[in-house]
Amino acid sequence: MAKATVKAKAPASKASAAKSKPTAAKPKAAESKWLKTILHSLNEMKAEDTVVIDLSDKSSIGETMVVTTGRSNVHLASIADRVVKDLKASGMTGIAVEGLRQGDWVVIDTGSVLVHVFRPEVRSFYGIESMWSA
Repeated sequence: MAKATVKAKAPASKASAAKSKPTAAKPKAAESKWLKTILHSLNEMKAEDTVVIDLSDKSSIGETMVVTTGRSNVHLASIADRVVKDLKASGMTGIAVEGLRQGDWVVIDTGSVLVHVFRPEVRSFYGIESMWSA
């Protein structure tokens, strides 16, 4: 299966910023540790089409958003479980998880990094990347 990759493209100008793709985050030291742990977990679990979005100038809900895809409900739940397990093993506390029972869209909130794990059709339907890249 496809290896998780970080897609990033910085806008060339203010005019193109509205139509730009999500940009890679410039995380702080502690956030960088958590982000690296998250991306490693996603890669190990073979999550697909992983995108990192910098929210620092866009929202107070977090500094960084990670959006990724799982192939099925079981794969999605396994990805979320692994991310949480690895974050806790790295020393993070206070992790909130929503959506595991439904299995279409799981959100992992670490306080500074939000991780959205979608099934492919749900990700397409909501288009969360385009919502946050403007």
